[in-house]
Amino acid sequence: TLSIIIGTIMTMSSSNWLMAWIGLELNMLAVLPIISKPKTTRASEATTKYFLTQAIASAMMLLSSTINAWQTGSWDISELKNKFSTTIMALSLMMKMGAAPIHFWLPEVLQGTTLQTALLITTWQKIAPITLMYMISNNIQPTILVSAGILSMIIGGLGGINQTQLRKTMAYSSINNLGWTITIMAFSPNMALMNISTYILMTTPIFLMMTTTSTKTLQNLSTTWTTSLTMTLSIALLMLSTSGLPPFTGFMPKTLILNELISQNLTILATLAIMTSLISLLFYLRIAYLIMMLTPPTTTPSSTKWRAQNQKSQPMTMMTPTALFITHLIPAIPY
Repeated sequence: TLSIIIGTIMTMSSSNWLMAWIGLELNMLAVLPIISKPKTTRASEATTKYFLTQAIASAMMLLSSTINAWQTGSWDISELKNKFSTTIMALSLMMKMGAAPIHFWLPEVLQGTTLQTALLITTWQKIAPITLMYMISNNIQPTILVSAGILSMIIGGLGGINQTQLRKTMAYSSINNLGWTITIMAFSPNMALMNISTYILMTTPIFLMMTTTSTKTLQNLSTTWTTSLTMTLSIALLMLSTSGLPPFTGFMPKTLILNELISQNLTILATLAIMTSLISLLFYLRIAYLIMMLTPPTTTPSSTKWRAQNQKSQPMTMMTPTALFITHLIPAIPY
């Protein structure tokens, strides 16, 4: 845990490509034992997949920074001027965070790990690559970011529709949200940071509630009311918030992103983003509908799972209201 924290902070605070790379490597090597902690073949498989993709991304990152240093004579992060280097760097960072078109590892890795590790991979592990992308966003060609962003939105929406496993659903939800972040990164990097922060704020309580209620599939979700009715309804509302429905918190970054795109005369791009948002709304609504329709007094054919005694979670209690009801802060945000 200490290495994961140190690695991310090292990457975020460095101005040199080599130090940023060392931070990411430290972070990646520290996560591997956490993913492989459950002694199952699925966990071992997930660890191998995670290691291979992250190692390839790290190699691409090193290649990009070396070529840039060779051309410009500088290892400084802000001096990434070579077009070939910026393209390779953007692709390696997308691979590290699990955005399309190099997203295949994310659903598989999440499915092979515990819920706590899935939370770690979908939230904390994205901070370092997003920070580096933020630092070089002025040098990356907007076409690359927009193409990858729109592709991530489409794949994140379509991939989540047919899932019954909640961890895979959350992985596709993550890919979809990364699409929004990467698209706006080309035009307003600060808004991209706000979007990913809001996503982390909404995803964390969902995973914490799923951990508390031992919920891993849609079928489990239909019997969560036996553990805690409040928590069950909160999961449904948080899912709707993540989809970007008003009046929940998730609506806030999407409104601001669409506003920014339209003000930049990118109406077609904004329309595409809204259409892909509707696709992803389908599977969020499916989960919310399942929860709402199968809570008492409705009877359910599913058998109730045996669960351990509830642990009270203070972070979950504090984050849930914030992840649902801070939309009214939109006027206070500087555009």
